[in-house]
Amino acid sequence: MSARLSLSLFRSFEKVVFKPNVGHVRCMSQASAAEQYTKVSEDEKGIRTIQLNDPKKRNALSLKMLKTLHNNLTSGVDDLRAIILCSTGPVWSAGHDLKELTSKEGREYHRQVFDTCSEVMSLIQDLPIPVIASVSGLATAAGAQLVASCDIAIAAQSARFATPGVSVGLFCSTPAVAVGRAVPRKVAMEMLFTGHPITAQDALLHGLVSRVVPDHQLEEETQKIADRICETSREVVAIGKATFYAQMNLERKEAYRLTSAVMVENLSLEDGQEGIKAFIEKRKPTWSHRNQKVH
Repeated sequence: MSARLSLSLFRSFEKVVFKPNVGHVRCMSQASAAEQYTKVSEDEKGIRTIQLNDPKKRNALSLKMLKTLHNNLTSGVDDLRAIILCSTGPVWSAGHDLKELTSKEGREYHRQVFDTCSEVMSLIQDLPIPVIASVSGLATAAGAQLVASCDIAIAAQSARFATPGVSVGLFCSTPAVAVGRAVPRKVAMEMLFTGHPITAQDALLHGLVSRVVPDHQLEEETQKIADRICETSREVVAIGKATFYAQMNLERKEAYRLTSAVMVENLSLEDGQEGIKAFIEKRKPTWSHRNQKVH
């Protein structure tokens, strides 16, 4: 790739990453009965916890659940530092609601379900803040896709993961996008072709989750990671997250060109210089969390 194209790529990327934190995302819908599907809470540090709350339906990702999640993920995001996704009941999420996928609903409805699901999954990685999955119980099909789409995933020892769509005649093609990018190809294909669940330890071994903890420590360990994120600069984290996902899609040399340019821009930020000064002066940094350049 030419240097000219590389510079063009960075300039396009810069417009997204180095703009002021205003209106990163907009709400797609306001779910009138959101409380039925999720429970949302926030603490004083800016950590939002979104709890899937439809255990009778195994926290299925119905169209209404997906729209509610979209709203939960986007509303007031500029004031947040991290988002935790967890669930109520023994099943973290069973994936799509199969009752919505019969011929009775029709092709247009089915298209809406999968388009909305894909939008939610993509949104997680497009947000300027980390999204952490805190997984207990079973996560299957689109539920496993949701875990794989998160930036970090902490699993309880008893958690299980599967893509069993093939068993009911509906191959997990959309979950395969996220799962196939998180685990080695042959592991993904075995999961997809057999539908057999894998353990939390196997999920850790293959990269689907980042940590496995005893069941009773899941909430505490997830909170520790979110708290640690809150100790850093929001603006720097936003730049780092966007850059990470952008460079993953590039050829190695082009990825280095992009990330080198981003690091130079990062150093020009107020928080970039504050962190270095604090290290030199042996003190804790005082973050502004602003997209403010000092040179």
